[in-house]
Amino acid sequence: MFIYEKKLQYPVKIATPNPKLAAVIISQYGGPDGELGASLRYLSQRYSMPYAELKGLLTDIGTEELGHLEMIGAIVHQLTRNLSEEDIKKCGFDAYFVDHTAGVYPTAASGFPWNAASMAVKGDVIADLTEDLAADATTAKEQPPFQKARKPLI
Repeated sequence: MFIYEKKLQYPVKIATPNPKLAAVIISQYGGPDGELGASLRYLSQRYSMPYAELKGLLTDIGTEELGHLEMIGAIVHQLTRNLSEEDIKKCGFDAYFVDHTAGVYPTAASGFPWNAASMAVKGDVIADLTEDLAADATTAKEQPPFQKARKPLI
């Protein structure tokens, strides 16, 4: 059972819209390693977990990921609210805007919509937990050296 508190775990208060930044952050919402996939991954993998403590842990993590999904959605919404036509075009947000206006839609930054094929639920403890580690590693603070050398997107 889930209990929903009608507030974000960490309040999101973005004063200045930035559609260019939103176009990148949207991947954390619905990209292949985003919060939507993470929540469904953990909440689905819990059923085949043979250890009660770990089943509970997967449930807790999946629920936490739903909270992250809500915060990322709030960030994207606030970054794209009240945009002018000029802002939309100038920042390259027009392709997204044509299909979704300023709605928060689960998609990767590349434009591919979220798809369950980006997550694995094998029913094998080792395979599932290894997949969890691989997906979470893409969002870890410490990035591989080749990624640190890149210039910022924004």
